[in-house]
Amino acid sequence: MSETKPLSGKVAVVTGGGRGIGAAISERLAELGAAVAICGRSLETAQAMAARLSENGAKCRGFACDVNDWASVQNLERQVEREFGSAQILVNNAGIGGFATQLHSLPVEQWDAMLNTNLRGVFYCIRSFVPLLIRGGGDIINISSIAGKNALPNGAAYAASKWGLNGLSYSVAEELRGHNIRVSVVCPGSVNTKLSPHAGKDLDKMLQPDDVAHVVRMIVTQAPQSFASEIVLRPTQKP
Repeated sequence: MSETKPLSGKVAVVTGGGRGIGAAISERLAELGAAVAICGRSLETAQAMAARLSENGAKCRGFACDVNDWASVQNLERQVEREFGSAQILVNNAGIGGFATQLHSLPVEQWDAMLNTNLRGVFYCIRSFVPLLIRGGGDIINISSIAGKNALPNGAAYAASKWGLNGLSYSVAEELRGHNIRVSVVCPGSVNTKLSPHAGKDLDKMLQPDDVAHVVRMIVTQAPQSFASEIVLRPTQKP
């Protein structure tokens, strides 16, 4: 990759980076010159994405990581430090959804899975990777949802996880700005991925994964004296 690219010499970690929004973000960061650690529960998926990007000259590696598991996240951090030596960008993208059940009928296991992945998993990643980022500053980008700002009937658990993620993001941004670490939260509307509900929607009018990746690009190339603490991303036309 050309040394003139804006992220040359930087290392990015993308959770859930092997498909959907995470894959688009991984690809965009690699195009900008970053070395990218792509992680997900499926090692095969993460490695396949890393191999595809490596064909274009990027330094990418795929890692298995379950963000629900503290030991797994700690192991990922050790692997990233051993392989790349540092990290300057952490994209907390891994997430799961559920949009068809009223809260009083929701199985307890589904509540636990959504809160553990969408909120606890972000805490685990921040807790594990911030010591690396503190060494030289950097960016933490949490992929939230417009459901973290608006009511979502039949998706209360998902909304709760994203409202919580937004609050976490705003608070930790204040904690870390003195360490030259910028924390941003991105809140897209429905994106055309397997996670989002598609019934009755025009897929061409929905947000696409690369739309979110474009916002991430803007965040990580922002001038050092400023940062976008929150970005709400909406489709131009309602799907």
